[in-house]
Amino acid sequence: MNFTKINPEILAEIKAAIGADNVFTDAESLDHYSHDETEDLRYQPEIVVKPTSPEEISSLLKICNIHGVPVTPRGGGTGLSGAALPIYGGVSLSMEKFKAIIAIDTENLQAVVEPGVITEEFINAVAEKGLLYPVDPSSKGSCFIGGNVAHGSGGPRVVKYGTIREYILNLEVVLPNGDIIWTGANTLKYASGYNLTQLMIGSEGTLGVVTKIVTKLLPKPTQSVLMMGSFSTNEDACAAVSAIFRAGVTPSALEFMERKGVEWVIKFDDIKFDLKDDVAALLMIEFDGDDLDDIFKNCEKTNVVLEEHHCTEVLFADTAAQKEELWRMRRTMAESVKSNSVYKEEDTVVPRAALPKLINGIKEIGAKYGFESVCYGHAGDGNLHVNIIKAGMSDEDWKNKLKFGIAEIFELTTALGGTLSGEHGIGLVQKEFMPIKYSEIHLNLMRGIKNVFDPNGILNPGKIMPDTPTPKGEL
Repeated sequence: MNFTKINPEILAEIKAAIGADNVFTDAESLDHYSHDETEDLRYQPEIVVKPTSPEEISSLLKICNIHGVPVTPRGGGTGLSGAALPIYGGVSLSMEKFKAIIAIDTENLQAVVEPGVITEEFINAVAEKGLLYPVDPSSKGSCFIGGNVAHGSGGPRVVKYGTIREYILNLEVVLPNGDIIWTGANTLKYASGYNLTQLMIGSEGTLGVVTKIVTKLLPKPTQSVLMMGSFSTNEDACAAVSAIFRAGVTPSALEFMERKGVEWVIKFDDIKFDLKDDVAALLMIEFDGDDLDDIFKNCEKTNVVLEEHHCTEVLFADTAAQKEELWRMRRTMAESVKSNSVYKEEDTVVPRAALPKLINGIKEIGAKYGFESVCYGHAGDGNLHVNIIKAGMSDEDWKNKLKFGIAEIFELTTALGGTLSGEHGIGLVQKEFMPIKYSEIHLNLMRGIKNVFDPNGILNPGKIMPDTPTPKGEL
């Protein structure tokens, strides 16, 4: 792609439009915004901007659209797909100053929030009013709600409450040409033409810049129980997942953790957990609600299912502190894996009954190509995070052959009825695999949508779409 470099004249225009105090060109800023949590990739922007209003973003995008300068929106920098990396330089557009919780409407169970609000802060703010915003990715303590919208994020409680798609009612968006629109309505039903709100969710900042978010809220459950089941094989643990739902119960969270991940997190984060020698995998199962009797009935039904699937031990968190410790074990697993080895993280998702075949296949593919893997994730909705560990692979094989192993994982995922990403997005690092799942018909429709919103291609270029048409199955 041919983009214009930011010259002194363009820089002066940008400073005049959004204020010189909101524009950064120092080496420290450029380095900080050159990376996120995606492996070790770095792409340095030419400038970093931190606007404070939709109108400033509108002015910025008008300038960049006229001159052909690429703009890469950025949230909290916790992404794992490289979607916030400014791969063509240009402008890194940080949303960190959009951090207001504008309104919490307790009558309509809605809230209006800016995209730079940290997800956990928003969760806590509505909880103080007895309400629940259930979208809680593992990075909730540092990720922005705007980034969650951009990636269609979920988290552990998707299994009962659904992904962020079920909670976004309306969005204020600045389009690449500078126009500011609302995408929908603040209503629970919407059947008025194309649903632009849903189109924006998961679009990874390629169609517009979200500046306000209207969310749906729920009454906050008053009770919860957390149980942990141990298994001697991954397959038994994964097979138990769909069986739990077939027994007529729906947990508020159902997480899978492989032994190696638990070992690393115990070491990395000083977690106090008695991991028995015969345990290969764990299921962490949470039920919530307002009636403890009903919750315990669901626990009893679940316990029967666990026994039928050769569960070796079931533990219950006796105190709030113990419950928090177990959740901390799950939430810090990604950091723990990262601290131990060179790695790549993939975000597979399949119908949950296919989980045993998925994890078996991942291990077989790893043996074929020489890499190890640590798997964990939101098993209740079939979402398995696959951390590929370099282990004994040579540097050459890691660089040149690993992508073929990853392609086989996605081919397996697709064959099992799944897709390439459940919540991390496609971004930069997965785009070459899109033809495994999508035909050229699909991809051209997506390209057409992008062209309608952004005909000059300035907004987060080089993401989601493969660079050139690729025959299915070839890399």
